[in-house]
Amino acid sequence: MFKKIYLTLIFVSGLMVACTDNFEEINTDPNRPKEITPGVMLGQLQYRIVNTSISAARSFTHELMQVDAPRASTSGAGLHRYVVTPGAGVWSNFYGYLTDIENIYELAEKLNENNYKAIALVYKSWAYSILTDLYGNVPYTEATKATEGVLQPSFDAQKDIYLDILKNLETANSLFDDTKALTYAGDLVYNANTVSGGKNAGILKWKKFANSLRLRLLLRISKREGEINVSEQINQLLADPATYPVFTSTSDDAIFRYPGTFPYFNPYFNARTLDWREGTYFTKFFLSKLNEVQDPRRAIWALPVNVNGESVFQGIESGYPTTQEYVVGKNSSYTDALKTLPQLGVMMTYAEVSFIKAELALKGYATGKSAKSHYEAGIAASITQWGAIMPPDFLQQVGIAYDEAASTDVQLEQIMLQKYYAYFFVDYQSWFEKRRTGYPVLPRGTGIPAENNFPSRVPYPTYLQSLNAESLDAAVRAMGGDDSDVKVWWEQ
Repeated sequence: MFKKIYLTLIFVSGLMVACTDNFEEINTDPNRPKEITPGVMLGQLQYRIVNTSISAARSFTHELMQVDAPRASTSGAGLHRYVVTPGAGVWSNFYGYLTDIENIYELAEKLNENNYKAIALVYKSWAYSILTDLYGNVPYTEATKATEGVLQPSFDAQKDIYLDILKNLETANSLFDDTKALTYAGDLVYNANTVSGGKNAGILKWKKFANSLRLRLLLRISKREGEINVSEQINQLLADPATYPVFTSTSDDAIFRYPGTFPYFNPYFNARTLDWREGTYFTKFFLSKLNEVQDPRRAIWALPVNVNGESVFQGIESGYPTTQEYVVGKNSSYTDALKTLPQLGVMMTYAEVSFIKAELALKGYATGKSAKSHYEAGIAASITQWGAIMPPDFLQQVGIAYDEAASTDVQLEQIMLQKYYAYFFVDYQSWFEKRRTGYPVLPRGTGIPAENNFPSRVPYPTYLQSLNAESLDAAVRAMGGDDSDVKVWWEQ
């Protein structure tokens, strides 16, 4: 009996040895990267971060800035009534992405890969600029340092954050080398993975993105001239395009173009009709301006509806009374084509840069062209970006034609209205620019309580009260409060 048991144990042991022999080789996925590189992390980061930014545009900015409004809103709340609740989504997501960005930078530094370092700095600057323009003071210097034991980071002043962002973008500009490929590939925005003819066209576009973003942010803080040398830096960028190139055509646009293949689908690909368009309609303000000039972007953005036998683009009021409820299917909402549109992943565009230059030219900066020329270039670029065709004489018609004889304020209003349309699906930028300039002038809905002011920021996420109370309290004191009426540094 003992002998049988002994032989059985030997047999089983033999099976176990046989099963574990070459275990690593047999169970290794040939498609899985053998090591973490900047390229392995980059593509996933690009996809996830832009998904969050365009989702913020649709769920927050479009309602607040009267692009759309909910079909029914009976609680008295809602962004269209200027009720802004503490925001956690972008905060949580962006700080997660910023950890990945820091990892990409650190890996690139160890590998002596300057182009990856520069891309990481661009993403870091872009993400932090959105966070600080949303909330004001935010964790920056001590953020993303949990592995170093910093679990309750302090909040940095917005001015200090801007100073470092601007410095990082200048550093990125100097790090980019368009004679080299991205060694580990991974770039899904500009495909800067290879060199052709001795040049990397994608890296040059990344360089343009860095400087275009810097131009955006310098204009954003122009009211704080003196505290930061805003004019000097703007002139530096404008005077030396060879050293500091910016976007010069729609081919430079910083857009994550969804390929429509697994796993990089447009995030709205499977959105239900109820969620996508039956619960939300475009506003009268948004559509009326497009209708007046027969804007070719309408058909790409909005669904026409039948009114008295005629196909029209029709919108609803924003900020309406709680007793109001709109009938399903009677007003224009988002086209289903947008759910699969490759170019929905917008970060920054040539159209925006054109409108930035139009404003700068209006203010006397040497941009190389007139404000009118930049304004017209911006409109044309936005129409091209969305795949529409500009009708003949479109730029000369009433409602579009640029009036150089008008006052500076009237010309600025013209520029900002078209910039507003160019910001369709671009995170929070139209709101930030409305706060900076006052334009476009939005009608105040009759259902907005008198005490509700147009918001200047998003209150901090409530969970910070338990996770980082001391730093949060210090930030609130420094900001002068934590409600949506508090103005951030550059808006004061």
